[in-house]
Amino acid sequence: METLIPVNVVVGDRTYRVKIEPGNEEAVRKTVKIINDKIVEFKTAFAGKDMQDYIAMVILWYATQGQEAVNSQTMSVSVSDKMNLLETLLDKALLK
Repeated sequence: METLIPVNVVVGDRTYRVKIEPGNEEAVRKTVKIINDKIVEFKTAFAGKDMQDYIAMVILWYATQGQEAVNSQTMSVSVSDKMNLLETLLDKALLK
């Protein structure tokens, strides 16, 4: 097990000190950048909210993105299975 390293990240005007594996530092920093960019985007679109509201919106957006990826992957597997079945049926029909 690698030693965890402390990293300071800023999310929504607050600094958090988190301990992560060295190999995950780039991914964590990219994720923090995406989150902060989305906060700015939501601030522009929905003026007058407080930071907690913007962070909640980003959490919902981020969670939805993950769910969409899962749904897309499930659909890809389903389409792939159907294509394989269709190919099998075509092969049987052509061999007759």
